[in-house]
Amino acid sequence: MMNKIFTTRQIAELDQFTVENEPVLDIDLMERASLQVANWIVQQVLNERLLYFFVGPGNNGGDALAIARMMADLDYQCKLYILDFGKPLGGSPAINLERLQKQAKVEVTLISSSDQFPAIQDDALVVDGLFGSGLNRPLEGLAAELVTYLNEQAAEILSIDIPSGLFGEDNVANNLDAVIHATYTLTFQFPKLSFFFAEHEDVLGIWEVLPIGLHEEGIAEKETPYFFLDPENVAPLVKPRSLFAHKGTFGHGLLIAGAYGKMGAAVLASKACLRSGVGLLTAHIPHSGTPILQTAVPEAMCSIDASDLMFTEFPKLDQFSAVGAGPGIGTKPNSQRALKELLLAKPEALVLDADALNILSMRKEWLDYLPVNSILTPHPKEFERLTESGGNSFDRHQLQRAFSQKYGVIVVLKGGFTSISLPNGELYFNTTGNPGMATAGSGDVLTGIILGLLAQRYRPKDAALVGVYLHGLAGDLAAEHTGYEALISSDISGHLGDAFSLLKNEAAEH
Repeated sequence: MMNKIFTTRQIAELDQFTVENEPVLDIDLMERASLQVANWIVQQVLNERLLYFFVGPGNNGGDALAIARMMADLDYQCKLYILDFGKPLGGSPAINLERLQKQAKVEVTLISSSDQFPAIQDDALVVDGLFGSGLNRPLEGLAAELVTYLNEQAAEILSIDIPSGLFGEDNVANNLDAVIHATYTLTFQFPKLSFFFAEHEDVLGIWEVLPIGLHEEGIAEKETPYFFLDPENVAPLVKPRSLFAHKGTFGHGLLIAGAYGKMGAAVLASKACLRSGVGLLTAHIPHSGTPILQTAVPEAMCSIDASDLMFTEFPKLDQFSAVGAGPGIGTKPNSQRALKELLLAKPEALVLDADALNILSMRKEWLDYLPVNSILTPHPKEFERLTESGGNSFDRHQLQRAFSQKYGVIVVLKGGFTSISLPNGELYFNTTGNPGMATAGSGDVLTGIILGLLAQRYRPKDAALVGVYLHGLAGDLAAEHTGYEALISSDISGHLGDAFSLLKNEAAEH
């Protein structure tokens, strides 16, 4: 089963479902979550460091109160500050305050004005339990002043579940200056949707998901269009190979790539396609690129365009199990015309990247010609040109889902957490990859990988999910050797074999 991402409202419903159906008391579910955070602190934070807890009025504050009690029992020195809203805590937070006061190991202070903000040691750890994921309007007043004050301190900040002030989904109307800028965020059971958006990197810091045992039946029954990938759900999608297989078993891919001065794109995509396991690859290239490709990639066959400089035609498609087009082909009129003819020819399986997408953004009426389940792999600027989108990540991903549904295609929107949208409205976030992959040719490599999987007759959905995950995983393995700065796109292809091996080991373990 794929990992689900729920809205904050749905998570609250799952909390209640767990309370009613496990059954478990709300205070005990809070204790369970708090214990996970306490265990993390024990493993990561020396007990010589002073802990400052900041507590808000809701369940997030209740978690902080419970964690402070647990850490005090483990001989951590803790100071705790409750943001005073003029009325006492209620429910489970009130019970945890009573338990903390009965323990009598933690100094508790009410904060009702900015004059009471404490001095914080630089080497301390601030534990942010002010506000959870239930917020729906920006922080203001004393709460915003306190958040601003904490952000100005040199001490590291650990946020419980979500940085205070951040919304779980759409932060378009939010003021990120009035959001805790966490060093670490420990979220419960599921990552929030907003964790996958580039705008929130600075407020989230390093985030980690802690299981708290929400009811599995409730999780299985609750529907969501959002998912994220991990080895356990990608590994089973990788096809096993028969001992009696031959190169014809693994398909024949056609790659349309390269133009005069841009043959590197064809080389990179061809190598990646071959490394992804395709049986045969034919690269369709301009005449002038033939000696380059035949020398750089001897395993690939060449289909040679009549033009010396660019893509103007393509061979008969009936011999190919999949087609990839776009890397380095340029956007000249002859190439535009040839791309339109390719779309009208309805290849059995198709992946489009780079200049193919740029042509479509110039000729949007041709989007209607896209074969069903075609895979498009734009980076954000290419997607913006295709859809005239702009603004923030939340809106972009909603538009991505709508685009996939409207045209019946799969969109791989490349980025820090590459997202894959399907024609049925589902959207998957990838969890592999690193900043070193922001380098020339990385997208060409991804196109080659997806083409190779399509040619091996992976379902388009599986080709996109496995291809994106493998691409990022190979990049992570490469970065272990090169670091981020020195990583180049051919390093990604060079580590595809190791990436496949890791996934196969994962499949064998499950």
